[in-house]
Amino acid sequence: MRPSLRTIYFLLLLLPHVVFSRPLFPLPSKSNGIEKRPLQTFRPYNIAHRGSNGEIPEETAAAYLRAIEEGADFIETDILASKDGALICFHDVTLDATTDVASRKEFSNRRRTYEVEWFNITGWFVVDFTLEELKTLKVNQRYPFRDQQYNGKFSIITFEEFISIALDASRTVGIYPEMKDPVFINKHVKWDGGKKFEDKFVDTLLKYGYKGQYMSENWLKQPLFIQSFAPTSLVHASKLTDSPKIFLIDDFSVRTQDTNQSYWDITSDDYLAYISNYVVGLGPWKDTVVPAAKNYTMAPTDLVARAHAHNLQVHPYTYRNENQFLHLNFHQDPYAEYDFWINSMGVDGLFTDFTGSLHRYQELVAPHAKDETANSLLVKIAQMISQYEGF
Repeated sequence: MRPSLRTIYFLLLLLPHVVFSRPLFPLPSKSNGIEKRPLQTFRPYNIAHRGSNGEIPEETAAAYLRAIEEGADFIETDILASKDGALICFHDVTLDATTDVASRKEFSNRRRTYEVEWFNITGWFVVDFTLEELKTLKVNQRYPFRDQQYNGKFSIITFEEFISIALDASRTVGIYPEMKDPVFINKHVKWDGGKKFEDKFVDTLLKYGYKGQYMSENWLKQPLFIQSFAPTSLVHASKLTDSPKIFLIDDFSVRTQDTNQSYWDITSDDYLAYISNYVVGLGPWKDTVVPAAKNYTMAPTDLVARAHAHNLQVHPYTYRNENQFLHLNFHQDPYAEYDFWINSMGVDGLFTDFTGSLHRYQELVAPHAKDETANSLLVKIAQMISQYEGF
């Protein structure tokens, strides 16, 4: 019998200096036959961006366990590859910002300069370390203004360990992995048989039973969105699996890493019509959907409406609670921001660093029918009364 997620969470806290040569999480079977509470599909998806990384260092097992505990519909991760071809959960292609690599004397000679997405970057690169070496590193909180007490307590996890966390949850929890920097990874990491990064990525998903079109029976049992900023990777993955895919869109000034297209190219109606053959939705940076100036939101663009016209969902990123990330229109109130994006903009999912905040907001305004609380009923009553104000 596997240990519970809560047990594993506390083990992670108690064993900060242990290096595990084998996966910490028992890798799941393809099906354990247990009937679980299904994924909610009646309201926008709560997507735990790199786990609950507003509280716990990003992309770690503890961050994902916390996100599940707080009510995430999907746990989101970025997939990269090690020097020896292992798929890992890590956001940056360099290790500098969120690990202790700079303090590790044995790795001092690994610093390199490579071209990544049209720019030269210097640092310690994931692709220059084996999985065994990566497992010795400890992960730290990215932002200095967030809780630092968990720095150095957790290790990098593999894609399979991430999958295990979702499949071992007591309810149905979806996964939302990104094929991260595929152009860079395919340049520096090689696999037997001429396989590409995208092939290994999809092979892993299929190995653990992830398949099926959006809202199919298989998909509802093991929900999945595959995401990427690289359109050619999404097209390639479409030849390998019918699982739903999301095309990520960066800031106005960023060109696609594989096709060198501008923001305006990839958000044109012609391009949306083309990419809708391969994806079910877009994942845009939220400040391109509703631009901001002097920290105030401006008039929204029509991207959400045009995406919906092409039958594409919209899952913007990233929603964060801290004042420096909240535009002044929202008065330092994350609930006001959620309300605007869900009820005024009509988005279909939200990437958030604070899963618990989004879950509590949604449970207040759109709870599961059997989970209605006194507070949520009061909110409904207030909404009904407000409709008659002024008459």
